[in-house]
Amino acid sequence: MICQPQNAVAVAATDRGLEWRVDDQPVDYPQALAFMEARADAIRKEGAPECVWLLEHPPLYTSGTSTKPADLLNARFPVHVAGRGGEYTYHGPGQRICYTMLDLKLRGQDVRCFVHRLEEWIIRTLAMFNVTGERREGRPGVWVRRTDINAPQREDKIAALGVRVRRWVTLHGISINLEPDLDHYNGIVPCGISEHGVTSLAELGITATMTDLDMALREAFTMVFCDDRKTDCN
Repeated sequence: MICQPQNAVAVAATDRGLEWRVDDQPVDYPQALAFMEARADAIRKEGAPECVWLLEHPPLYTSGTSTKPADLLNARFPVHVAGRGGEYTYHGPGQRICYTMLDLKLRGQDVRCFVHRLEEWIIRTLAMFNVTGERREGRPGVWVRRTDINAPQREDKIAALGVRVRRWVTLHGISINLEPDLDHYNGIVPCGISEHGVTSLAELGITATMTDLDMALREAFTMVFCDDRKTDCN
């Protein structure tokens, strides 16, 4: 069930619209932060179109507002302060990152609902590849049971989320592991959770391409987010 905001504002597509950006080459993290900050500011001050940006980063770690220094085990890659919620996470090639710059004044002004919808977006995207993603209380992100290796009691994280909301405009977003080098996670305690691992669509036996994943993300986004502002999300 999708969280329904109580006071979403209906806005015509011609008034605002939503821009999809896709980068085929890895984007440096500072460049991505600068773009998000500028677009969020333009949305807030000028009514610029909302934006969903699909990209990859070169290998790096980011730290959120709840980071514990001890969870950085080996700084083998650059470490960036993200300004989002959450703890340490990894970004790198083979992982699809989806940065969402959305105006919550048009979408109900409910941060908890927005986070729920981000999770639902991930879950519905994974379902298109016949992968069952699940929420876990007290464990951020989306998790899968490892039935592929006959270990249903084992749960690994396949997608992460971290957001920042400033004056009701969102920054950061989600990431889904398509085929990253999972060994790169060994330099951190991902999201502060040491008793569970991480996985990817490739490790689960899914032979999707990044283009396949992007198409699924756009379709699932329409299912989850578009009705709340009655506008064209394509």
